[in-house]
Amino acid sequence: MIRREKRTSWSRLDNAAKIFPSTVEKSDTRVFRFSCELNDEIDPELLAKATERAVESYPNFNVVMKKGLFWYYLEHCELKPEITREDKPVCAAIYEEDERSLLYRVTYHRCRINLEVFHVLTDGTGAIMLLKTIVYRYLIYRYSELFDELPVLDNDASLSQKNTDGFSKYYDKDIKIPRKKKVKAFRLRAERLDNNRLSAIEGFASVKSVINAAHKYNTTLTVFLTALYIKALSMEMSVQGKRKPVVINIPVNLRQFFPTETAKNFFGMFSVQYDFLHRDGSIEDIIDCVSTLFKEQLTKENLAVKMNSYAALEHNPFVRIAPLPFKNYVLRNARRISIKSETSVISNVGKVTMPSQFDGLIKSFSVFVSTSNIQLNICSYNDVLQMGITTGYANIDVQKNFFRSLTEQGIDVRIRSNDFYRETNADAENNDRKG
Repeated sequence: MIRREKRTSWSRLDNAAKIFPSTVEKSDTRVFRFSCELNDEIDPELLAKATERAVESYPNFNVVMKKGLFWYYLEHCELKPEITREDKPVCAAIYEEDERSLLYRVTYHRCRINLEVFHVLTDGTGAIMLLKTIVYRYLIYRYSELFDELPVLDNDASLSQKNTDGFSKYYDKDIKIPRKKKVKAFRLRAERLDNNRLSAIEGFASVKSVINAAHKYNTTLTVFLTALYIKALSMEMSVQGKRKPVVINIPVNLRQFFPTETAKNFFGMFSVQYDFLHRDGSIEDIIDCVSTLFKEQLTKENLAVKMNSYAALEHNPFVRIAPLPFKNYVLRNARRISIKSETSVISNVGKVTMPSQFDGLIKSFSVFVSTSNIQLNICSYNDVLQMGITTGYANIDVQKNFFRSLTEQGIDVRIRSNDFYRETNADAENNDRKG
């Protein structure tokens, strides 16, 4: 009798994901974390049940990554996520070469549920979709008696829609990718934390209060926070450092411009820069400069070019036939060159929505992203704005500058961190330092 072996299904990495395995470092694990803080302590058994049920709707997460001759690829597996108490640093490494393991983890700490994801699987939008589903299932199981009718989650995409490769769908070979000369950006230089640890400091403020402060300058929340962050970075610049511009790279959710329900990576990047050597450095001027660049860069036409630049890697015939070790070498070196043109990154995930029936059960959502440099990450839930700054540097002056600038705008900020910065009131700290 001839036995037929069960064939394991596999899938290609999307065009953005191809970059991440080659550029993983001890100082940048390419992992990001989304958290949801509830009002009550987490029941781990119910969280495990909720996670297992939620992942059924996201089969593209149940994969392991393997090396092929030319590319990495994802192999579907029957592994189940283990739900554990949080015991690793924020955004600790997930992918280990030659280890057969899932590319995400779910942990809990007191009232908080954490989802950490290796960027190969998805972007921030895809990850928050899964976390929302986990939290939704958990709250339904935990508080079933509170709901006469089941709340409705705003995500009804089919499995095939979630599995779409947005880059391939919208790739246009006729779009030319212009060559742009890279600028050398100002880069922070400071002592690094031991063992490549990541400092994660977050501030919480009222969305309304930040929007009101932004409106005083006739601008948006994102432009306002970007300008304050640029100003905070400038406070750490020497006279010599100001000869180079501050360059902020900003990821964009391409789903807003190119409709798709994909749960895979589908983002583009644009940058804004400010030259302190030739401009006056006032917050008004920084806002004016950033606002102009946002309007110029955030167009469908411009983002189509950015999107095609990711897809171009796969469509280049010379790259396609190059063996994987050579691709790793090229991509790793390209990354080292590109970061010289970047001062920092700001990632604004935007507004996280959940059914209104959960309002009394959920406190907030948070986001952190691994980095070898420094990065500002933003999200909001109802009227709670979270601003998380991650860095591998021991010095936290930029963080202090940024949160202090918010309090100087009349915004109350609550601050907390992982081991490096005790929870306090930013405004009180500011007054103490003045005194």
